Amino acid sequence: MSIITLTTDFGHKDYFVGALKGKILSEHKEAVIVDISHEIDLFNTLEASYCIEAAYHNFPKGTIHIIGVDSERVGDTQHIAMQWDDHYFICADNGILNTLIQKKIPQKIVAITIHDRLNINASDMDVFVAVACHIARGGLLNVIGKEIPTLKPVSVLTSSITDDLSEIKGQIVYIDSFGNCVTNISQKQFNDTIRGRKFEIVIKNKKFSRLHKSYSDFQVSDVKQLKDLEGDFLALFNENGYLEIAIYKSNPKTVGSAATLLGLHFRDAVSIKFK
Repeated sequence: MSIITLTTDFGHKDYFVGALKGKILSEHKEAVIVDISHEIDLFNTLEASYCIEAAYHNFPKGTIHIIGVDSERVGDTQHIAMQWDDHYFICADNGILNTLIQKKIPQKIVAITIHDRLNINASDMDVFVAVACHIARGGLLNVIGKEIPTLKPVSVLTSSITDDLSEIKGQIVYIDSFGNCVTNISQKQFNDTIRGRKFEIVIKNKKFSRLHKSYSDFQVSDVKQLKDLEGDFLALFNENGYLEIAIYKSNPKTVGSAATLLGLHFRDAVSIKFK
């Protein structure tokens, strides 16, 4: 059994996702196809990067991940296949995988070279499907590409710690369907920097001096129950280890969310200041 996951910015209105699955099954009918997300913001490689990093480890080793976001092969942007942490990732060399290789050295990266073996009208996704099915059948990366030492350097949003360790500076990199705002500040950065000091999380005009352990981690009493706290703001490190600004029981369509009520957007600045 070969598992192939799909992460794209195609949405669900058009036929693109269904057609992509049909191409995979036509090449490799035994494939098990799993959708990670098709609602990535258009061409938003940073959002795609966060989603694939958050999702991949839930799949068995050997899983193949196709990422169809800003996937055009143009200029010095090659199509690549990367073996990393015993998973395979297929996408354009546009920064999506750069966060992964900062955490662990890849086992192998190849620049895909099979374009001239396919139909002259083959799309980027046709190339990715051919590579994914080749791997699923037990094929080697060197057969479909030329090994390269690393990924192309790409300017991506990264969090940073000031030289005097007084502040961690980051940005919002993902807003989920609940309107919760995920930043690129990691729990490891926080733990390595706090050193027993008090802290204050600052995002626009909102400040937090407490980290919640979960979305429902509030003090309750006979007077104030959890239901009374619906709509309260909170900050926590989510299951993927990144700082998140949220609202308890948020709903962007009714009561609002952290994003709508605080006016937060992708790339907005956030900081943790230590005292």
